[in-house]
This record gives sequence, C-alpha cells and structure tokens, in this order.
Amino acid sequence: MGWATGRRRVVAAVTALGVAAAAAIIAYRVLAPAEVSTTARGDYPALHVPEAGVVGRLPVAPLIVDGRLRVYAAARQVYADRPVDSRYRSTPFWSYRRWPATLDAVVASGTTVVSRWSDGQLVALDARTGQVAWRADGPEPGRERAVRRTGTATVWQPRELSVSRVADGREVVVTAGTDEVRALDLTDGGQLWRAEVDSGCREPVGTSSLGQLLTMDGCDGPTVVELRDAATGVVDARWRPPGAGDELAATPLGCGSAGAGCAALRTAGSGDVAAQGWLLGPGGPVPAPALDGPGTELVDRTAVGMADGVLVGRSAADGTQRWRTVVGPGQVIAVQPGRVHVLTEENELVTLDSTTGAQRSRFVLDIGSDGTGWAPGDAYATDGYVVVERLRRPVDLDGDDQRYYLTAEALIIAATG
Repeated sequence: MGWATGRRRVVAAVTALGVAAAAAIIAYRVLAPAEVSTTARGDYPALHVPEAGVVGRLPVAPLIVDGRLRVYAAARQVYADRPVDSRYRSTPFWSYRRWPATLDAVVASGTTVVSRWSDGQLVALDARTGQVAWRADGPEPGRERAVRRTGTATVWQPRELSVSRVADGREVVVTAGTDEVRALDLTDGGQLWRAEVDSGCREPVGTSSLGQLLTMDGCDGPTVVELRDAATGVVDARWRPPGAGDELAATPLGCGSAGAGCAALRTAGSGDVAAQGWLLGPGGPVPAPALDGPGTELVDRTAVGMADGVLVGRSAADGTQRWRTVVGPGQVIAVQPGRVHVLTEENELVTLDSTTGAQRSRFVLDIGSDGTGWAPGDAYATDGYVVVERLRRPVDLDGDDQRYYLTAEALIIAATG
C-alpha cells in the first residue's frame, strides 16, 4: 500500500515536471525574441504607368517604392503588395515580422526599405525580394507618439529616421533617439559616425538637399536650427533667423519622401514675428519671401500658393511670377517633382505641371458609393501617384478611429497622369 502510494507520487511529480517543461517550451517559443521573413515567390513587377484617375482604396497608408510596390507598416510587421494600381490591398508579395519589438518608422530609397524598431534595431530589406539586406543597432526611439490605424505617421512622417544623399553621391541612413544620433551607409549598414546628444530638447525635422541633418535644438537657450553633415557628423552651423524671439518653429519645404532632401525652411517665431521662408544654400539659409505665406509649397525651385481659387507659381529665389492658373477654391495638398496637386472644395484632384502651370489631369476623388462628403487628412505623393486620407465631417481630432475616418478603407489612391 505504501509502495503504491509512493509510486503514484513519483508519477505525479514526473508528470508535473513534464507539463512545466512543455509550458516553458511553449512560452519560450511564443515570447522569445524572433523574426519571420517571408520572401517573394513571384517576379518583381514591371513598371507600369496607369491612366489618370482613381485607382482604389486602402485601409492603411502605403509607401510607394520604386514605382512598383506598395509597402505597409503594422505593429510588428513590414510587408508589401503589388501592383501599385491594384484596386484593393492584396496578398503580401513579401513580409518581415519581429517580436517582441514594435515597428517605429519606415523609409525607402531606390529598392531598399529600411525599418526602425522600438529596440533601436534597423533592418534593411531588398524591395525586389523581401530578403534582409542588413541589420544594425541604433538608438532606441526618444519619445512615444500616437499612431492612428492608417499608420501615416509611421510611413509618411517617420520620426528620427531619414535617408540623405551626401556630397560624394552615397546615401546615408540617419537615426536619432535616446541620447544619440547615428549614421549608417545605406548600401551595407556600416556605421559612419555616432554623436551623443540630449534627446529631451532636440527634434530632427528632416535632411537638406546639401546632405545635412536638420534638427531643432533648444538645449542651451533659445531654439536654433542645427545643420549637421550627414556624411561626417560634424555640425556645420547652428542658425537662428534674426529677430525670432525666444521660441522658434521650422517647417521643411521642397522635400522628398519622409522629409529627405529638403531645399528650404519656413520659420515662425514667438509674438508678432511673421513666418519667413529660407532657401538652404552652401553659405547658410538665405531669405526667400516667396515662401513666407502659410500653405505655400516648394517644388522644382518654384514657390506655389493658392489665393482666391488661383494657383500661382513664383521663383523661390527672387519671387518672379512664372505662371498663373485658375483652379477654383481649394488647397495644395501635395507636391512631387514635376507636379502640383490641388484638392478643390468639391474634392476634385487637379494636377498641374510645376514648370508651366498647365493642367495634367482633373477628376473627382470618389470610388464606389463613398461619395465626396469628406475632409482631407494626411496626403502623400510620389511616382505620379497621390494618396489621401478621408476624414468624417465634421472632423473630430479627439475622436476614436471609427469616428475620425470616413470608412474602414479610409485612404483613396489615384494616378495623376
């Protein structure tokens, strides 16, 4: 009797150990750091130029890469679909996941997609195959921020991550975060330089067309614009517009995707100091009054602004009028090389040639039964495409996503001709 009881106890103990071991294995597999890379199985899509018009609608914001793919961001995933002019989001062409880190930002240049994660790691993917090109450590993100369900903040306005083309033609990935700025070669992820900084009082706003990292620095007294050489990490200048007052804000202008290669700034100071436009040159920022007006954009060295339904293009350098086109009441929502995109009050998308002001295309941004009774949110333009968030009217900035967006597929994508 005693022997049988002892045997049962041994069996129970062994069983308990087995269960615990199995649970530990399962927990490790679920919770241990991991990555899953699902590479492309089909051919890289050919470049296709669709006719002007609405292409489709999407639930999340795409980053258009090489004019051939749409790249998306999820909480722990970067993935792509094809073709760019697909009416809806389709089965992923490739996908890359990490755990437990979360995705913080995504940028792209050529056929390289660079993702930055909450642990600071950078992972570069070859857009043609989805294969990992390189991995590198970087500083952890400096501050948390709210990201709505479309993910525009992650792919269209990535914070503390940019790609800059430097003087010798190389492309450099610059990443900033907790107490550090670091630069890596886009080709292989090799570290070029690192600099210790105080992240609590600094905010990178983009990179210049001269290959400089632009940062608003308020650490030592009044805020200044710091211009740091992206190739070497050397601070070229710390600049502040005359008479700006104690406070200073700056909006980069004439930028490419994700705030890269900006050609100008518009600054605003405290009190009664009016906004001022500045072209970024080798000798430092120079006044550009043509860029002073709120809502004025810069494309191909032309300052473009709307007034009373008329779109006017002026030389950014001297303010000389280059062209004038009647469009109707509306606003400039995006620019890209060769194109200016205006959204009218009736939600017509009008695209004009940035050099001549001639109309390239005009059509209503509507698809299915969605209608045009929406307000524009964030907008993005590249490779001849425009993508616009559609918000529910009246816009409730504090509302949840269901109240904030027009539909579950809140983004509308169009080809502009």
